[in-house]
Amino acid sequence: MTRLSDKLESMRKAGKKALFIYITAGAPDFQTTVEAVKAAEKAGADVIEIGMPFSDPIADGPVIQEASVIALKNGATMKKILGLIKELRKFTQIPLVGMGYINNILTYGVEKFIDDFKDAGLDGMIIPDLPHEESADMRAVCKQADFHLIEFVTPNTIPARIKETCLSADGFIYCVSVNGVTGVRAIDYSVINDIAKLVREETSVPLAVGFGIGSPEAALAASEVADAVIVGSAVVKKILEKDIAGASELIAAIRTALDERVK
Repeated sequence: MTRLSDKLESMRKAGKKALFIYITAGAPDFQTTVEAVKAAEKAGADVIEIGMPFSDPIADGPVIQEASVIALKNGATMKKILGLIKELRKFTQIPLVGMGYINNILTYGVEKFIDDFKDAGLDGMIIPDLPHEESADMRAVCKQADFHLIEFVTPNTIPARIKETCLSADGFIYCVSVNGVTGVRAIDYSVINDIAKLVREETSVPLAVGFGIGSPEAALAASEVADAVIVGSAVVKKILEKDIAGASELIAAIRTALDERVK
């Protein structure tokens, strides 16, 4: 068992939905990132996604793109992000999952990346530009290291692909709510909820819905079938403004809504 699997299993046993909060490393600066992680956990986050800035973040919308640009201008290298993970582990054991792009990992070295970042305290990776068909080698290295490599399903994922994805799913499955990029907007979550029902038939691995969630109401709609919701841009926007209190209020409001639903 890992920090991530332990947390998701404990939430399941308690009948609660998990809340994932995405925070871009180094935006607007690393000290604010540390403060934001502390505040997010205190406000009710169960898992923190650490965004690893990249110059061409193809899955990210305007807010996270802006955060990546700011972080890179501030010198957010992989070495500094490694140091950030170590710093976070000085005060928290909350599950930490990286969100980054394959080029950064290949440049760093796959085995070295997994060894270094796991040793620092990272529990797994989400790599949106690594297709399932090209991930076998990475999955093998991650499995040997007991390091989660997260799989995806989308509104367009066909049943055969769902079956294949579920065979290697580990940690949780990222259910992308809409075709496109991250960002708060109105979304019909019934589409991804229908996909999630199909995934449920193939695996017991937890499901987390992300993209578009920026309010308690959206979180409730997104959590209908899934075990967790992922909130990114709405929180990152406030962090960029150094409005940690505002980010905390939003996280707490979503946490409360999710908890009240299951009472």
